[in-house]
Amino acid sequence: MKNLFFILIIASALFGSNITVFKVEGMHCPLCTMAVKKAVKNLDGIEKVSAKLNTKEVTVIYDDSVKIEDILEAIKTTSYEGVELSTKKYEK
Repeated sequence: MKNLFFILIIASALFGSNITVFKVEGMHCPLCTMAVKKAVKNLDGIEKVSAKLNTKEVTVIYDDSVKIEDILEAIKTTSYEGVELSTKKYEK
């Protein structure tokens, strides 16, 4: 068990997390935000997703194995278009 814990710590140090904010126009109700969050959360490597209806922004925390294009494609599966607003390293 201790070995697994140390492997996870090392892996998280080697593969840092990123945080990206996307603008997703067209979301107009809580069901819209839930659909987008669910689609993005289904990607491997996603740590956290939050969506704000009032600003039409979706914030995603993810590891380095995830590409921005993957997240945009997941958003597109909900019939919405996402636009990357900002990306930076996520400090826990």
